[in-house]
Amino acid sequence: MGSNPINLAVRFLLEIVALYAIGIWGWEQTESWHRIILAFGIPLLFAALWGIFAVPGDPNRSGKAVVAIPGILRLVLELVFFTFAVWALFDLGYLSLYWILGLIVVAHYIISYDRILWLFKR
Repeated sequence: MGSNPINLAVRFLLEIVALYAIGIWGWEQTESWHRIILAFGIPLLFAALWGIFAVPGDPNRSGKAVVAIPGILRLVLELVFFTFAVWALFDLGYLSLYWILGLIVVAHYIISYDRILWLFKR
């Protein structure tokens, strides 16, 4: 179920790139000291949500969940996270990176169709 090692590596890299894009977006929102909170706080919030809310038994993760949620909610969380990261690149004017990240995210989820189906059943 989408647990091909290459696909898992791509997923991990997508997560890191998304957190970085969100952090850059936060940094660029203001010139004041608040930029530190936005640049680090928003990515930390997403990372915490990513790690805390999971579907028990998800083989693409440890299989454990700090807070168990239904598969559809996990999918929504993932889509909000990646959509925000892609939009952040667009908002910053990094249109090439916007397209690249967006297309890789879509391709990843297409390749992981079996995981999507599994999440809908949980």
